[in-house]
Amino acid sequence: MNVLKVSFAVSILTLSSLVMAEGGSDRVYGRMMQENQRAMEQYALKNGKANPEIVHYKYGMNLDIQKVVSITQANKTCSVAPARMTYEDSAGKLNTLEYRVWGTYCQDGG
Repeated sequence: MNVLKVSFAVSILTLSSLVMAEGGSDRVYGRMMQENQRAMEQYALKNGKANPEIVHYKYGMNLDIQKVVSITQANKTCSVAPARMTYEDSAGKLNTLEYRVWGTYCQDGG
């Protein structure tokens, strides 16, 4: 069941998109991550939960995802960029997973 949830979350992440102008993408992503962090801190406060600690994804991690709270959008370039998913685990604890995702605007080479 958890594998299905993780697969679903990853599918959503890759289908999301963010319109970006060329150049300055580091600043854009930095700002996006800061805004996401503030929003998740407000969510935690509103719901009586501890602020989520940001954990960097490592291949093979065992994820306990019960409810996806927030997912940052993928970029509309053809490059790798940071993204975050905040979720509640089976104990109700908030967790934020940071990972890298390939952009959604890659032209077919054929």
